Amino acid sequence: MRTGVLLLHGSSGTPDVQRARLLEAEGYDVLAPRWTVTHEVPLESFPLDELAARNDRLVVMGSSWGAEAALLLGALDERVDMVVAFAPSAYVWGRVLEDGTQRSAWTWQGEPLPFVPFDQDWKAEDDPPSFTGLYRRSLLSAAEEARIPVERIGDVLLIAGGDDKVWPAVEFAEEIVRRRGERPTRLLIGPEAGHRPVLPGEEPKSAGQRMARGGTEAADRELGARAWDEIRNLLAG
Repeated sequence: MRTGVLLLHGSSGTPDVQRARLLEAEGYDVLAPRWTVTHEVPLESFPLDELAARNDRLVVMGSSWGAEAALLLGALDERVDMVVAFAPSAYVWGRVLEDGTQRSAWTWQGEPLPFVPFDQDWKAEDDPPSFTGLYRRSLLSAAEEARIPVERIGDVLLIAGGDDKVWPAVEFAEEIVRRRGERPTRLLIGPEAGHRPVLPGEEPKSAGQRMARGGTEAADRELGARAWDEIRNLLAG
């Protein structure tokens, strides 16, 4: 059985080239497209069709905002067999435009997906800023429709750092586990890791806007090593 992997980067805007090479070395067909992190990105714009044309099994792997997209694709596109989500979200989030209005991050079949709007009265109190408080506060007005329908996905692997300073990834991951019930779900938590686990053979990523991401290199690498073992076992199964 041939496996194709769609690898989606986060808000850094930089494809995970080293991660793609690790997966290719294991014999998988990998596409790691660069996508513009903006509002109302069509989920169909990611090259799943290309992978599906030459593979029997499809896996979508993403980090942060890319994990949000990966979970949505797993829920909305029945061809996806497995999702691997680093620093996942349990919700669809908005994007703030230059004029202060907010739009959904994603569209599906031409329609914007319901989203959680950010509370624009919130202010960061630390430097560099952590945004976990913004996400928690914004969730107070979250609608049920903005939840990612994770119960529709086949297999799910979630990787989250307990010291994530970008958004509360562990809380999101635990919510996903609860809502999936008996469906096959694995959750790996690194209590001292941050927003960007580092797989063996990777260098820590530095691109993206200035913000606190939490963790330490040692903790991020420890979580990444455990995640890589789990990924290899799942993809080989």
